Amino acid sequence: MYHCPIVTPDGVHRRSLFTGAAARLLAGVSFKHEHLGAIQEDGLVDAFFEVHAENYMGAGGPPQRALAAIGRDYPLSIHGVGMSIGGPQAPDPQHLRRFADLVRRCEPALVSEHLAWSSYGNTFYNDLLPLPYTMQTLQTVCAHVDQVQRAIKRPLLIENPATYIRFACSDMSETAFLCEVARRTGCGLLLDINNVYVSATNHGFSAQEYLDDFPIDRVGQIHLAGHSVQQDDEGQPLLIDSHDGEVSPAVWDLYANVIARTGPIPTLIEWDSNLPAWSVLKAQGLRVRDFLIECAAQAAHESHEGVGDV
Repeated sequence: MYHCPIVTPDGVHRRSLFTGAAARLLAGVSFKHEHLGAIQEDGLVDAFFEVHAENYMGAGGPPQRALAAIGRDYPLSIHGVGMSIGGPQAPDPQHLRRFADLVRRCEPALVSEHLAWSSYGNTFYNDLLPLPYTMQTLQTVCAHVDQVQRAIKRPLLIENPATYIRFACSDMSETAFLCEVARRTGCGLLLDINNVYVSATNHGFSAQEYLDDFPIDRVGQIHLAGHSVQQDDEGQPLLIDSHDGEVSPAVWDLYANVIARTGPIPTLIEWDSNLPAWSVLKAQGLRVRDFLIECAAQAAHESHEGVGDV
């Protein structure tokens, strides 16, 4: 895990919770400034918060004060949503510079972006659009990841996307593509299990088989989130990665299967719209934390029993 110096109110630097074995037990939630007061009164113990980079690239003002306030007490994860890593053009120089400045200011524990594109030329879209998984795209994505990692001077985590269409010209699987990006660039991966479930439902493949094939050894963080259920023009289920509700039972089950296989991995609940009261979001974070602690205790028990049997 990456070192993240946090400054306490009395000005003393302390080591982030993202060091050593305890880091794998950390649970986190999305930070929204509306919750700041409630968090300060009744926060999460041994937790981290994630913010969308683009909301904090300005100079000064209420967003920066809120970010500084939460960063004094908790490790941060910076999550980019507009770098357009998968676009045909290199990341916008001004955007990348502001992103790198934010990382330098905050010294976050984790930094991540999406395997997606959202810009073309001087046009920027409010979407995370899918890619064709080809050798040409692979070379482009790797070049962009390298460029971002040089700018931020640390490894980047790349998140698997939620998709609604697929390209017929793809000649490798998404998991193979992500594995190769990580191998070539040295980046880590952010495994979004809700995205896996959304894509699997929309395209008719097995979410569990996808996860079985995922390069799990490169995962530095897991995302869980809610989704909305719609229907396409043919009356088939269409899931939208909406981040506007509680994590579904199916996604919890997939998560449990992953953690049973890997052991604890820092896990974050994303909730970005239709925000609930802080108590609701905190309860979701506590569910993750309790599950990770239980999983670690079970693994330790099984290891102890194994030693006793020798």
